[in-house]
Amino acid sequence: MSHTIAVDWGTTRLRAFLLDAQGAVLERVSRPEGGMQNVPVAGFGAALQEAIAPWLRADPTVPVLMAGMVGSRNGWREAPYATTPASASDLARQMIKVDRTDRGTAFIIPGVIHQEQGRFDVMRGEETLIFGCKIMDGTIVLPGTHSKWAGLHGGKITRFATYMTGELFALLRGHSILGRLALDPEDASGFDRGLAVARQSGGLSHLLFSARADVLAGAMPGEAVGPYLSGLLIGAEITGALDVFGSGNVIVVADGVLEELYGKALQAFQIKATFISPENALIQGLSQIRAEV
Repeated sequence: MSHTIAVDWGTTRLRAFLLDAQGAVLERVSRPEGGMQNVPVAGFGAALQEAIAPWLRADPTVPVLMAGMVGSRNGWREAPYATTPASASDLARQMIKVDRTDRGTAFIIPGVIHQEQGRFDVMRGEETLIFGCKIMDGTIVLPGTHSKWAGLHGGKITRFATYMTGELFALLRGHSILGRLALDPEDASGFDRGLAVARQSGGLSHLLFSARADVLAGAMPGEAVGPYLSGLLIGAEITGALDVFGSGNVIVVADGVLEELYGKALQAFQIKATFISPENALIQGLSQIRAEV
């Protein structure tokens, strides 16, 4: 296999990697200004060309694979979802082609759609990270704005569930009556408190209000409110996911703060976790899909 250009194109940034035949990174670029929210409807080709022009000049025939929201309805071109159970070869077979401004082509990897109990769930970009974990069977956790838990069997994504943990935290912390109580510097012990409360009965909306009631009652300082909300929401995510995926070991695609928080939370739930960085998972996943072409 020759060199490959791997592109992670999301809402807020464009990242591209020049990979050698073994999938090692030779060069990389990251462009916040290239995020989808900053690209006009007809500007995707130009934005890609600007980001990777030096690599294309060196080899105009190098394959370009793109993952993420670039294939969404608001992206360059909508890539129809692959349905579960979905393998890396299924994604490779269902990639769609777009024309580059230099008259070459690029390929968009489709997302995945899952239906269970009459409800649908979707992912775009996470499927590539999942296959980058290189397991045949098990559970993979992808923390973030919209956290994903995915189950694999026989090398195929058989089911997954999305939890709006990160988005809910941002909304509550920045735009709710609960966030107004939060003080700095933060008291990290609030995170453990939130994890413990997440396992109590009463429902999430009721447990969330306890952040206000406990402060007013003098049972929790305002400095603990932010970490408390984080622990409560992550704990609620894990509690719900365990009902779906069981309590086995997991692989978590995270680094930095999310690795620290989910490592602590999963340990509290007595779940053994192995961590892989999102960049490594992305590159390995794109390399695997490329090998299936």
